[in-house]
Amino acid sequence: MNLLYNLTVLLMLSLLISCSKNEDTAETINTSDVENTDQTKNTPDVVGEGVPEIFNKIYAASKIYLDGEYVVVEVNGAPDHKSPYYASSDELYEAYNGSNDNYNKNPNSISSFDFVFKIPLNPKEASSKTPTQLGSIGVAVNGVSFYNQYAGPNNQPLTNEINSFDQYGGHPTGQKVYHYHLEPYYLTTTQGNDALLGFLLDGFPVYGPVEKGERVTNSDLDEYHGHSHQTADYADDIYHYHITDADPYINGSGYFGTPGTVTQ
Repeated sequence: MNLLYNLTVLLMLSLLISCSKNEDTAETINTSDVENTDQTKNTPDVVGEGVPEIFNKIYAASKIYLDGEYVVVEVNGAPDHKSPYYASSDELYEAYNGSNDNYNKNPNSISSFDFVFKIPLNPKEASSKTPTQLGSIGVAVNGVSFYNQYAGPNNQPLTNEINSFDQYGGHPTGQKVYHYHLEPYYLTTTQGNDALLGFLLDGFPVYGPVEKGERVTNSDLDEYHGHSHQTADYADDIYHYHITDADPYINGSGYFGTPGTVTQ
């Protein structure tokens, strides 16, 4: 009887010790799993130390960092939305389905590049204004270039070129650089028509065509197509551009500030 009792007690103690070890092991495994899961969720840092938080909104950037008095933004320049200018085999290809009955696809196609935008960290009004150049004058939050209101040299208007804009308001050049001359409809739909849409090369932000619930018109803006006051992103007054639905669309007679550079 005593022998049976002792054997029973020993068996129960053995089971308790075994369960305790299993529980400890389970807790260790679970902790390890959480740590591994967290690590797999981490992505490489895109925004460098000291870069203002506002530049995080350039969600398509591969890298953003400081270089002296400039914020450097690296993007590939290709749109993240569909377009008839992608190859038909590309997953982002989409036939034109916009509202322009005069749409006429140009012969160009979309490619990607190594764009490097150097934008002033602390933009301020230039004492002598600089006209915008042909080519990239700024970068949208999806990494696509902003172009000015001209189709080519000698201030050629966009009158005919507009008919080649896809359903999202952009098209590629002969060098395969996709860009926006006017409202980027994909962004005003996904980000909001009153949202920050990007920056021009002088460092000043570009906002959509609506402000405080009202559509912005050219008469609300100065000759450079902007004005100054607080925005949802800036607690202090900040000069900013607005996209409108009439020429010059994004920018007027030049940069309000001193432009940085762009290379590709």
